[in-house]
Amino acid sequence: MSKKNYIVGFPRIGEQRELKKILESFWAKKSSFNEVLDLAHELKVRHWNYQKDAGIEYISSNDFSLYDNMLDTAIMLGAIPKRFVNLREEELYFAMARGTNTNTAMEMTKWFNTNYHYIVPELSLEDEYRLNSSKIINEYKEAKELGIQTKINIIGPLTFLGLSKRVDQGDTYEFLDKIIPIYEKLLQEILQLDDDITVQIDEPIFSKDNEEKILNLIKPLYDRLAKVSQNINIIVTTYFEHSNEATKILATTPVWGIGLDFLYGDENFKSLELIKNSDKKLIAGVVDGRNIWKNNITKTIQLLEKISEVIPKENIIVSSSCSLLHTPFTLKYEKNMDADIKNWLSFAVEKLDEVSLVSHLFFNDSDTTEDKYSLALEANKKANESRRSSLLIHDKEVQKRVKNFTKLSRDGEYQERIKIQKEILKYEDLVTTTIGSFPQTPEIRKARREFKKGEISKLKYEEQMKDYIDHCISFQEECGIEVLVHGEPERNDMVEYFGEQLKGYGFSQNGWVQSYGSRCVKPPFIFGDISRPKPMTVDWITYAQSKTDKIMKGMLTGPVTILNWSFVRDDKPRSEVSKQIAVALSDEIDDLQKSGIKIIQVDEAAFKEGYPLRFEKIKIYEKWALRDFKISVSSAKIQTQIHTHMCYSEFNDIIETIEAMDADVISIETARSGNELLKIFKKVGYKQEVGPGVYDIHSPRIPSVDEIVKQINLLLEVLPKSQLWINPDCGLKTRKWEEVKPSLQNMVEAVKIIRNELNR
Repeated sequence: MSKKNYIVGFPRIGEQRELKKILESFWAKKSSFNEVLDLAHELKVRHWNYQKDAGIEYISSNDFSLYDNMLDTAIMLGAIPKRFVNLREEELYFAMARGTNTNTAMEMTKWFNTNYHYIVPELSLEDEYRLNSSKIINEYKEAKELGIQTKINIIGPLTFLGLSKRVDQGDTYEFLDKIIPIYEKLLQEILQLDDDITVQIDEPIFSKDNEEKILNLIKPLYDRLAKVSQNINIIVTTYFEHSNEATKILATTPVWGIGLDFLYGDENFKSLELIKNSDKKLIAGVVDGRNIWKNNITKTIQLLEKISEVIPKENIIVSSSCSLLHTPFTLKYEKNMDADIKNWLSFAVEKLDEVSLVSHLFFNDSDTTEDKYSLALEANKKANESRRSSLLIHDKEVQKRVKNFTKLSRDGEYQERIKIQKEILKYEDLVTTTIGSFPQTPEIRKARREFKKGEISKLKYEEQMKDYIDHCISFQEECGIEVLVHGEPERNDMVEYFGEQLKGYGFSQNGWVQSYGSRCVKPPFIFGDISRPKPMTVDWITYAQSKTDKIMKGMLTGPVTILNWSFVRDDKPRSEVSKQIAVALSDEIDDLQKSGIKIIQVDEAAFKEGYPLRFEKIKIYEKWALRDFKISVSSAKIQTQIHTHMCYSEFNDIIETIEAMDADVISIETARSGNELLKIFKKVGYKQEVGPGVYDIHSPRIPSVDEIVKQINLLLEVLPKSQLWINPDCGLKTRKWEEVKPSLQNMVEAVKIIRNELNR
């Protein structure tokens, strides 16, 4: 009997972040590596059983990772940078991801347009590549021992190369001939595991605009891989957008199936005739793997019926649109959520039931449990109707104000503003600051937790937060930091904190999603129209400013980042939701400057993350994203200095948009990528001031004074000292004080050395 439903991949961090906790315990030398492996096995078993119990027929192995699947693939191929080759395997893996005292970590960047970060493989022609299949083979055997035959997930060769970087310059695709034999050998080993086996090869790179020379690699590659594995059902899976150019080619290869995302790439309909003529299986991504709203089963069945007008039903397999890695684990632990709102949601475990239900209804399966499916369908219809008609969602006053909002940019040109600002602020060249947050200690987290539970009073909570702010200010003054921050102890997360104070936002207790490694975020979700009932940051920032004569930055998260790091309602265009947030933030900036705050940082860490994968859609996104950043700062007076911060991004293709944002100062993450990101600012003649990160905060290592001196000198080769701010790569929330203090002290000392050299 043919299988009818499919999950692209499943979350691995654990339903209560068990993997995060054991990893951090291991890194702190409180747990052994065997304990890590034991828990990993326990989680895999649990995750496989969740899927099996839900009736999922295609369950994955090798979607689990102790840190990152791209890193796993680099290990599988033997693509190990020279600086790590002498480490033992147990040390090697995490050293590549996190660095060591003597070696910097590998670069990290966003996985397409999601908030998940992957480790960027480093390739060199000098390196020797060889197969290490142990993880892949062992996971398949682990599942088989439980009576579960899994499909094996692997990242495809073209995606691996397309997302890697050359350390010896050149095109990463030149390595294809070096790694194809390794993939062939891997498939030959997989072939020995079972008589009937399926391999999912993830090629999300096909969902981007690819040059002809890359498209020309697809057919010879997949002809070759299929030839060595004739008894393996190879499924090439894409997601996040359409992949019509690649699908046209894949249809001419001997692969068994093609996975397409019909929610975020509805243009995939154009490829259906090609798939039909090739008689391949279509893995139809119709249940949302990226958002948390309950599936509208009726509409999904209609979508599948439309697909089946071209593709025979027997060749369709119902699937999630992408891996469920991008959604929280389960609603099971949401005890405090409004019951109506909770009924509108679906996390990863619940999506398993949706995929199972959709496939049952679409294929008209009949058995003794028919009533169960009828009841589930009726409950789904009621939940969707409840959401559509709820008064919680619609606020006519907000809609009217946002529609009529006319202040679309701030007053004054940059050259006029910066002259006035420097006269008021009086900071030196190479001025030192930090990005915003300081370490979130166990004591701070405990106080926040106890306050939310009502176990301590508001007065006691605020005393503890203010004590911590005092400590942060005292340290910065002693260290010699010149523009201060308050440390953000009151903030659980840079988006959730603001969401909690905006009307139209919802929150989960346990809605954690993996961001990278052990790092998890708990995105809030937008279910209704957004407004700001009262000031959100003014009391904390003005308290901090009252404790120092130095300049204190006000810290806000920008509208586009708040949007991109939230689960966004799917009943209204994202551009409209973003504008609502921007209008609310403009009020906050006005209140901050009226309270005497002279520098306000509006972080747009996720600005690039929201970019569409296809060129033809980028201008539309840029237009409203740029509009909304400018709306949010439109209330800023000429003398108020506006900063923004952006995380790991390739700026070459968006530098004009960054210029158009018209922030007075931008800080960017550059430490892991050397000086390459900064060169584009020089190339275009960028006029505003820039704070390139001088050390990597995603690694626990402490940079030396000499290392930072060297980094600053590299910056000075690109931009003049009058244009540079000196700061870490990003916020320091995830680091420990014993790492932060010496790192910042070394940063300040390095600036003193450079200033002395420049003033000789």
